[in-house]
Formats: sequence, C-alpha cells, structure tokens
Amino acid sequence: MGYNLNCCLLNNLLQGKSNSIYSSMFGGFVGFGNKQGGDWGENLINTVASNTIRHLFTRSDSVEVSVKCNPSSKLLQGTIDSFKMSGSGLVIRKQFRTEEMSFETDAVAIDFGSAVQGKIALKQPTQAIAQVKLSQADINKSFEADLVRKRLENLTPDGLTAISGGEPVSFTDIEVQLLPENRVKLSAKASWNDTVIPVSLSCVLGIGKRRRVKFDEVQFESEGISSELQNTSKDLTIALGKILNEMVDLDKFNLDGVKLRLNRLQTQGNVLLFSGYAQIERVPQTG
Repeated sequence: MGYNLNCCLLNNLLQGKSNSIYSSMFGGFVGFGNKQGGDWGENLINTVASNTIRHLFTRSDSVEVSVKCNPSSKLLQGTIDSFKMSGSGLVIRKQFRTEEMSFETDAVAIDFGSAVQGKIALKQPTQAIAQVKLSQADINKSFEADLVRKRLENLTPDGLTAISGGEPVSFTDIEVQLLPENRVKLSAKASWNDTVIPVSLSCVLGIGKRRRVKFDEVQFESEGISSELQNTSKDLTIALGKILNEMVDLDKFNLDGVKLRLNRLQTQGNVLLFSGYAQIERVPQTG
C-alpha cells in the first residue's frame, strides 16, 4: 500500500508544473558566470523540483529537496549527480498520509532545454531508491479511502458467496495493529443484507516477487467472537486473507514508463517501513 502511494509521488514529481515555474525560475540565476551564481545549475533544478512538489501534496508538514550537480556546467550536458527529496506528514489525494517519505536517484541524464521550461525529461533510464514510513494510524485511515474501499465492498468471489448464500459481501470497520517481527493483527466486520459477522486474523507481512505485499501465515483469532459465529467467522477470515493478498500488487499500479519494486518491509513499533526502488524508463504522461 505504502508503495502504491509512492508510485503516485514519482509520477507527479516527474511531470512538473511548467507554467508557474517558467515565469519565476530565472530570478535566482542572474549571477550566472560569477561567483554568486556558481551553483546556478543546482538552483535551477531545485526550483523546478520544489515548485513541482508544492503542487503534489494536499498538505505537508515539511518537504526538502537537494540536487547535486558539480560543476554546475555539467547541467548544460544534461547531467545531474544526484537528486534527493525528503518530507514528513505528506498527504496525497486528500486521503493518503505518510509519516515520512524520501527518495534518491543515482546520476540522472536530463534534457537541459526542458529544465529551462520547468519540466524534467529523461535522456536515459534511471533509478530512484525510495523509503516510506507509514504510521499505524495512517494505515487504518487509508482503509477509509475510496480507492481501498471499492476493493473490499460488494465482493462476489465464489468463496464468499458460498458463505453468504449468493449475496455480495463487504468488509468494513477494518482496524490494523502492527506487531513485532512483521506481524499484523487485523479485525473487521463482514456484512451482507442484515447479517454482520466480526472477523479477526493475524498474519506475517512479506514480499512476493518484489512486487507484492503478502499476508502470510493467516490465522483466525477467535478471541471476542461468540461461539455460535466462530465457524462462519473463520471461513470469512480465510477469505479476507486471500483478498488482501490480491490487493497490493504493484504491477496493477505501474505508470507508463515506471516500474516499482519492493526490497524490504519491517514493522517497528507503531510504524511500517518500506524500502524499494522505481526503474524509470521515461517521464510518465498520465497518472
């Protein structure tokens, strides 16, 4: 999920907002050719990236951008040594918040003319190494987002309709608790017509083929569920585990020219840490 959100970040960052930047960016470069303007190349890309990022988030607590290009004249040949972005309290699409997010590229080859126009166009593929920190509270809030809810409501897989007598099943009121050693406890309510059944599971988070977040070793947690509902709740819990395993597949969210991959995830107290990378072949044209 956290990488789902990161895909949107890279797309919007690379597209840029040329109109607002083009009219203002040259104010800092009047010193080109003298000592004060010695870092004009870094200033230019910092201005482009910073203005673009300002339009990316619904709100943010902080955003910092750092571009390295030494000497600055390398930019004329379209070479940047590295690009770093870090931020905290970043809200994307009004509904998805990340506690912290950062990414860093290796050397980047860009079209200098596009940078002057307030855009970033790649001359060759590059990689961005990304890290995302999600708080337990933000994870729970994300289950209320429209993009997530539609994957958990009015579901009709055979395994569910066999339990509900053919009726679509919805999972709501989802609450996640992060546990040590990448374990997670999740509770929810399964409903159809006038029937409401509590479900509860524990599992281990893992990575599958570097593109999927897996919910392994799913176990039914019977505590707090009445004995007459436990058999049905257990069947629904196993079905929910399978649904969760199909939800977070990065290939379903790849952008044109961008491929996302996961390297590692880890629970740490009340936060979930992701690390991975994006292989960027070309600047995306659509989100």
